[in-house]
Amino acid sequence: MFVGARGVILDDQNRLLLIQRSDNLHWAMPAGAMELGETMEQCAIRETFEETGLTATSLTPFSFHSAITFTNGYGHTYQQILMSFRIHTWTGELLRQTDESVDAGFFPLDALPGRRSMIIEETLADLESFEKTGRLVLK
Repeated sequence: MFVGARGVILDDQNRLLLIQRSDNLHWAMPAGAMELGETMEQCAIRETFEETGLTATSLTPFSFHSAITFTNGYGHTYQQILMSFRIHTWTGELLRQTDESVDAGFFPLDALPGRRSMIIEETLADLESFEKTGRLVLK
């Protein structure tokens, strides 16, 4: 089982922050697995910092996925439990390269990079639903 969190940052121009992962070179939102004793919110803050250099100072959960399965390159299938957070404010300078990423940047929603994580569109749809209804998206 994989339990983790994702941080979604849109800047004041409504551009989405994406990192280019060092392991597969796909563009993705900052995300990762929880560490022992950590809350999902703390996980989102830590993963965002580790992958971007930015420290989330205000965030809101907007979706909770518990029915996702993933099969890794070794053929092992895991159930994923993941909470997505909208990060409203942050401090720090964006690092384009970290231990987990080879590039990072803000992209207009209508011009996202080509080789990207499949979950980006679903996450953005969840955020849009949350912003319209005020209800946490559960899947």
